[in-house]
Amino acid sequence: MTGTERKITDNVPGLLRVSAALSWRFVAVVAALYVVFHVVGFLATIVIPVGVALLLAALLSPAVSQLARAGIPRGLATGVVLVGGIALVGGVLTFVINEFSKGLPQLQVQVGKSLEQIRDWLRDGPLHLSDVEFQEYLDEMVKTIQDNQADITSGALTTAATLGEILTGLILALFTLIFFLHDGDGIWRFLVRIVPRDVRDRADVAGRRGFASLVSYVRATALVAVVDAVGVGIGLWIVDVPLVVPLSALVFLGAFIPIVGAVITGAVAVLVALVAVSPVAALIVLAILIGVMQLESHVLQPLLLGRAVKLHPLAVVLAITAGLVVSGIAGALLAVPLLAVLNSGIRSLLSESDRDVAPRQVDVLEPQESGPVDTGGDRIEDIDDREGPTAEHSGRQ
Repeated sequence: MTGTERKITDNVPGLLRVSAALSWRFVAVVAALYVVFHVVGFLATIVIPVGVALLLAALLSPAVSQLARAGIPRGLATGVVLVGGIALVGGVLTFVINEFSKGLPQLQVQVGKSLEQIRDWLRDGPLHLSDVEFQEYLDEMVKTIQDNQADITSGALTTAATLGEILTGLILALFTLIFFLHDGDGIWRFLVRIVPRDVRDRADVAGRRGFASLVSYVRATALVAVVDAVGVGIGLWIVDVPLVVPLSALVFLGAFIPIVGAVITGAVAVLVALVAVSPVAALIVLAILIGVMQLESHVLQPLLLGRAVKLHPLAVVLAITAGLVVSGIAGALLAVPLLAVLNSGIRSLLSESDRDVAPRQVDVLEPQESGPVDTGGDRIEDIDDREGPTAEHSGRQ
């Protein structure tokens, strides 16, 4: 830097120099994130199945490892766990579909009665619609459907194409899952070779911490989903709402999207109760749903997920929203696990206690015991507790 340039720089206020430095760095980070999100969105057909396979691997790896420790070859253990998992899922789906088929006629009858009640209310209630006016509204609805038949057909074709993509993604996820379960550790050791040798062990430990957090997340989420499904299912059974088992299964699947998933799927149960039974039954189901959500948010989430992923609820909500914007439902499903992995990995990189930990010392299948153990916490109250005696001592001096 020449003397003139140094003089110009010295004349620029320090606040402006710092602001400019922070600004261009912020722009660079935002641009990098934009490129990453754009690439992920472009490769969603590959990224999403691999992400789902990683979640399933976190769920099934403990079982494979237990069988391998019992003396069963890992390839055979992988096959047993996969076949058993597919059989379990297939059995559950078959049971749900059969229950739905059995309850559908009853639901149709009850929906017909509800529509008759709605028609009577429109005719005898405050609107006082005559039969002619009611028929005119029905004819208008039919005409609207006929006028938009091309759009509806196009939407059906789009749905068929989407189903084809889903089937392809499921096959890719299953294929990837086989390799994750059989040789996940070898795949990770191969990937970590791209990291410079002097920091390779730290990156290896951080990655293992991240996968341990993912294992803990999947376990806790599955337990929370079971509690949500059982609670809502018991409520639906008490109120005598049809399709109890399919609706409970829907709540179970929705609970894998933290905070919002069970609420959205539970709203379907409330709607079915409203249409198939009565408004009073819908209010009762809504109260039960709110009670289950309170149990989840105030007991299960802090006790299970809070220990598993150590994420603030606001971070969870923002992650779900960002995932929904980027990749829809699949993005919302994968956003929180990704955030949990990043959080655990970054905490490991910043942890002094992990500096001397060898990668082989990290047991990813015991996530609660595999986190970095620091001398103090990273919360504000922990910092205050650590600084408290020092501050008092300074005050006495």
